[in-house]
Amino acid sequence: MSKDETRRFMRIGGKVHGVGFRYYALHHANTLGIKGYVRNTSDGYVEVDAQGPTSAVVEFMALMRRGPMSARVQSFCASARPLTNTYSRFEIRRTL
Repeated sequence: MSKDETRRFMRIGGKVHGVGFRYYALHHANTLGIKGYVRNTSDGYVEVDAQGPTSAVVEFMALMRRGPMSARVQSFCASARPLTNTYSRFEIRRTL
């Protein structure tokens, strides 16, 4: 971990299931060097835990707020979390 790293947990609602949101997140996370995970929740949201360089996380959050073309993001909430050594890559996790 470096001093210029940050971690954000996001909860995204709207038309976000069945539209490729998790794969959109995976693609952009890998492109930006973000570690963490994305998963659907049983109550219709997508959760994302993202850690990486601050500028990359800020850009990633903007992409998550927009979502893929087929999605319609209606709610977006992000909160800071303490940095962790848990993640070695970004992955899609099973629905919670």
